[in-house]
Amino acid sequence: MKRLIVMVTAFAFVFGVGAASWAAEKMLATQKTKDVVVTLSETGRWKQGKNDFVLEFTSAKDKQPVDVGKVTLNTSMTMSGMAPMIAGATVKPDKTPGRYLGTIEFPDTGARQVTVAWDGPAGKSSTKFSVPVR
Repeated sequence: MKRLIVMVTAFAFVFGVGAASWAAEKMLATQKTKDVVVTLSETGRWKQGKNDFVLEFTSAKDKQPVDVGKVTLNTSMTMSGMAPMIAGATVKPDKTPGRYLGTIEFPDTGARQVTVAWDGPAGKSSTKFSVPVR
C-alpha cells in the first residue's frame, strides 16, 4: 500500500455562492499513522456553526494526488456525566482526484476528537487527532 499524505484544509465560500475564496492557511493539527500523515489546515479556525473544509490525499512518495475512494470525517466531544457529542461531516469528491470537499456544523465550542477514514483504491485506513472549536 502506498504511503499517503492526507492534507485537510478548510476554505471560505465567497458570499455563499460556492466559489472558494482562499486565504493564508493556518495549520491546526497534524497526525502521522503507519501509512498516512493527516494535516488539518484552514483559513481561520473551526468555529461554532457551519464550517467548510477540504481533504486532500497525496502520495508521500511523489506528492501526487491519490484517489482513496470513500472518505468520512466525524468528530466527538466528551463531557463529564453526559454521552459524547457526535458530529458527522458531509464529504464528497471534488473534480480533482484525491481532493474532497466537506461541511460540518458544531452546536457549541470545545475540543473535538476528529476521525478521518478512507476506503478505496489506496486501501482502507483511518487516523484520529484533536482540534479545538472556538
